[in-house]
Amino acid sequence: MSSGRQIRWLLLVFVLAGARGWAGAGEGLTVMTWNVENYVAEDRMVGGEYRTEYPKPEAAKTALRAAIREAGPEVLALQEMGPEPYLEELQRDLQAEGAEYPHRALLDGPDPKRHVAVLSRVPLRRVTPHAEVPHRGGGAPNVVRRGVLEVAVVLGAREVTLFVVHLKSRYTDDPADPNAAAQRLGEAEAVRDLLLRRFPRPERAAFLLLGDCNIAALLPAGDAAGDGWTHHYRKQDVFSRVDYILVSPGLRSAVARMWVHDSPAVRAASDHRPVLVRLRAPDAGAGRAD
Repeated sequence: MSSGRQIRWLLLVFVLAGARGWAGAGEGLTVMTWNVENYVAEDRMVGGEYRTEYPKPEAAKTALRAAIREAGPEVLALQEMGPEPYLEELQRDLQAEGAEYPHRALLDGPDPKRHVAVLSRVPLRRVTPHAEVPHRGGGAPNVVRRGVLEVAVVLGAREVTLFVVHLKSRYTDDPADPNAAAQRLGEAEAVRDLLLRRFPRPERAAFLLLGDCNIAALLPAGDAAGDGWTHHYRKQDVFSRVDYILVSPGLRSAVARMWVHDSPAVRAASDHRPVLVRLRAPDAGAGRAD
């Protein structure tokens, strides 16, 4: 696999698949991954004024919840979520608006402000945080900045594993690593190696992940107009695709549909658009970590 393809793991997340813990568990599951753009106190422009350590504006949070209700996923993987109180706030506010996600998980990784997290309508069978994932991107020892959040759920009769990641952004002060390309490549390789340790035989495994790891297939996705971009870089008015859902070979037959969700609420909530996948119950032989 070329370094260019690995770098396409770009900025964001990837995630997962879950399962139903109620009657009708064989009917399938919709999973959404979304970078919610700094759901945390952060230096930002608000009403034309620069504010320090200012929370995500209420209008943006209202739009974010509206977009989640529009899409209606059973499992929601989040990137750029703040610490636990921010995830609790989102969970509570969604519940108040009739969208209950009673199960949650958040990885407290090396980045003290931005985290990966999961909200789920279905029970989480297990949660495995990988907070310290070492890599040598750029030639120096380092760790995957947001870690890797591993969550298992049940779909039909099988366990499905969800890995949520958010790789290093292109912003960097290191002149030796323009656009943080070497660091992102190191992080992508470290995540790939972690997945191969967990699932040495991906052709029999049932998992979803972000990025091109040579052990998964990229699921094509577009919106109603056929456009596949997921990130709008406002400063340069550039549209690109940096958010992916990838599927293990052992789960590929379970994919019913893949798409990018777009709406006015999405545009008001984040500089990213969410990506969704609809899963059917996988084949009986999928999902074993062997």
